[in-house]
Formats: sequence, structure tokens, C-alpha cells
Amino acid sequence: MIFQDNLEFKGKEIPRIILGSAPFTAESYFGHRSRLYHLDLEINSDNVAKIINKSNEHGIKAINLVNNNNLIESYQKTNKDDIVVIGTVGKTNVDYVNPNYEKAKEVDWKNDIAMLSEFNCPIMLIDEFITDSYDWDLLEEILTEIKKQGSFAGLITAYPFKTTKKLIDSPILDLFDFYMVPINKLGYMMDTESFMKEEREKLANLLKAIDKKIIVNKILACGIQMPEEAFTFLKTLDYVDMVAIGIASEREAEFDFELLNNI
Repeated sequence: MIFQDNLEFKGKEIPRIILGSAPFTAESYFGHRSRLYHLDLEINSDNVAKIINKSNEHGIKAINLVNNNNLIESYQKTNKDDIVVIGTVGKTNVDYVNPNYEKAKEVDWKNDIAMLSEFNCPIMLIDEFITDSYDWDLLEEILTEIKKQGSFAGLITAYPFKTTKKLIDSPILDLFDFYMVPINKLGYMMDTESFMKEEREKLANLLKAIDKKIIVNKILACGIQMPEEAFTFLKTLDYVDMVAIGIASEREAEFDFELLNNI
């Protein structure tokens, strides 16, 4: 298994594999599948709960939660005592194609932190549309509040190249420990025209320079990449500490996590 052992960080053990929430909230970047995910998952907490439990049966001990009523209800229907929450703070319905960063910054992030603090939540990550606004004062305020609640603080970005460069020289570099970035073999939903040897080395150097615990998302390229190829590629990334994987059915959970266990 790629991530057989938990991550040990500052006295805490944290599962390295996270069940992603994107299919459960029917994110728009799934294209035509978003409508199916809306019907099957976003408005059906029982179906989501079944997927969470099936994933847990296959060794997945963490889930990414956002402040979404159906998702929270789904989680509460599961064997949640055995599942750690990795929280996202400041999630909004901002359009991925034409993001409105000012709208994203208006979210009630304090309420998100309060809600997530009710769960077993060792890490809280700031949503990408706040991170990628580069409003350092706001980011400092949110990161500081997360740490006050006793969680490790982190950031999510949609732009692994651009944002990482900015963060290295930013005033908030020492205020967070975890950093979630989209990476997949195809370079899909990454800020690069190609993702071959040169670009991969460049990104690896950037992520090593930022010196944070790296969480990868979109490793399956939003369902475009076949799981075996995606997980084999993941195994080559020596700077990755954790991974978030979105699952849309019990069958997918059984197949993908069984496969991951054997790579």
C-alpha cells in the first residue's frame, strides 16, 4: 500500500488517505456527471453514508468535510467514531471557470471553524478560492483562528505552480503546516499547459521548497484517469504525504481502495 502507515505530525497520528467530498457535493467541474452526482449523492445522505462506510471497511479512516448540510448529515449516519475529519474552511459555490474571489472572501468562515471544531478534526484547510485571492491579511486571520481551536492549519490551492511561488515569499509562510494541491499524470485542472518531465521536476522543487506536508487532490483527474495508472503515478511522487480521493459509489470504493491497497 502506498500510504500504509499514518502520518505522525507534532504528536498526532493522521490517516494519509482521505475520502474526498467533491462527488458528494456534485462539484460543477465533473461536467455532465455533476447532475448525476446531485441526484444520487448531493441530495441523498443515505447513499453517501453507504459510500463512507464502504470506504471505511476498506481501510479509509479520514474524510474531507465542508459545511454542507447533506454531507454533514451523511457523515453523522456513519460509523464516524472510526473516521477522522479533515475540514475545509470557507467553501463556497464559486464558479471554477470564472472565479469571483471577492465573493469567496465573504463566506462565514468563522461559522465553518466552529462547526468543524465539533468533530475529531486534526486539520482544517482554507478553501482554494480564499487562498488564491492572495489576501494575506485575511488568510492570516483565518489561519490564526484555526490554530486557536487546536487544529493544524493549512491551505488549498487550484494553482499549484502560481500559488506555491507566491506563498514561498508571502508573510503567511510560517502560519500553516499542510498544503493541498491538485496533481495528476495528465496535468488536468492544474495551471500548466503540459505536465511532462520538466514541469513535474519544477513542481516537485517548488513543493519541496515550501516545506509543508503535501496533500494531493484530483489524482484521478476528476474521473478521467484510470485508477491503476493514477495510483502508480502517485507512487512516484516522493514529496507527497497524503492524498484525497473522491468516490461516487460503493462499487468504486471497493475497487479503488482495494487497488490502492495492492500498489
